[in-house]
Amino acid sequence: MGRDTWSWIVPDGLWEIAKPLIPPSRVRPQGGGTQDTPDETLFAAIVYVLVSGCAWRALPPCFGVSKSTAHRRFVIWSRAGVWGRLHEAVLDRIDECGLLDVTRVVPGR
Repeated sequence: MGRDTWSWIVPDGLWEIAKPLIPPSRVRPQGGGTQDTPDETLFAAIVYVLVSGCAWRALPPCFGVSKSTAHRRFVIWSRAGVWGRLHEAVLDRIDECGLLDVTRVVPGR
């Protein structure tokens, strides 16, 4: 993501990790809708909702994405396993940088 777009909500490098994990958007069978919203914009809007804890209906208009579009894409990406794969990819990247220390991990009880 460029510094001038959504870097205030999506940390540098996160979009580059997430982009190849996101499935291509498909035409909705019921039709309708306007232009295809860029995945980068939807990703930023979804991350905003997830990080801030706000309701989908409270998504700020600065994203230029409707709450229903953002939520629908969140559901599609969730069903496609994007969030779990993103989590693993981020952990792999942190490990590659030597920043992951699992020597103090306490197993579940």
